[in-house]
Amino acid sequence: MSKSVKRATGASSLPSSQTPLGRTETKTGTAAAVEAEAAAAAAPAAPARPTRPRVKPPGRYHHGELREALLDAAEWLLARRGAESLSLRDVARRAGVSHAAPYHHFAGLAELLAALAERSFAQLGAAMQAGVDAHPADARAQLIAIAAAYVDFAKLRPARFRLMFGPVLASRSRHPGLQRAADATFAVLLAAATRFDPAAGPLLALSGWSLAHGVSHLSLDGAFANLPLEGPLPDAATLVRLMSERLLHAS
Repeated sequence: MSKSVKRATGASSLPSSQTPLGRTETKTGTAAAVEAEAAAAAAPAAPARPTRPRVKPPGRYHHGELREALLDAAEWLLARRGAESLSLRDVARRAGVSHAAPYHHFAGLAELLAALAERSFAQLGAAMQAGVDAHPADARAQLIAIAAAYVDFAKLRPARFRLMFGPVLASRSRHPGLQRAADATFAVLLAAATRFDPAAGPLLALSGWSLAHGVSHLSLDGAFANLPLEGPLPDAATLVRLMSERLLHAS
């Protein structure tokens, strides 16, 4: 009887971790961990977040870039509001800089508008010179191309065209850069007119300029619309070509 009790007591005194139940629980926990690791390894990796390109924060410019950025902003505003509604504060806001930033380059609004007119004259002069370069051996064709380039410039940039020949031009003596740019633009026309007629070059240049300028303004103001003429008028660039040919034929 005592031996039977001891055998029974010995069997029941085994550690719980060595019982069949304990071994089953241990295997189950290990298997779950292995399965979790396998599932994590098999799962598709999350897509890497794309690297955001480094962009210069708005409003931060190098010294030379700031001036051009202000002129770009002024040009954008001028096309939508006109010179009368423009202010340095609005230009600074459009360029993304402080209200004081424009004063690093311009003493005031008048100086900024003069600089914008200067840049516009340079662009007009370049367009006129391109017309000259397209006809290297034909002064007559050069003058016609200059007139067409002039009218096209006015059509594409009406606000800047009005600025260039508005009150700001009368103040060009106070803005040497504007004076030089306006003179250089006229020099393109004068040189072509002198090549065409050395004796009457200056008069021909003034006649051609007056013709192109008048057609530009009349076209911008809508003066050619609904005239009591037979048939529709051609576009302004074509019209100024025809008129220039008539002028040069009479010269």
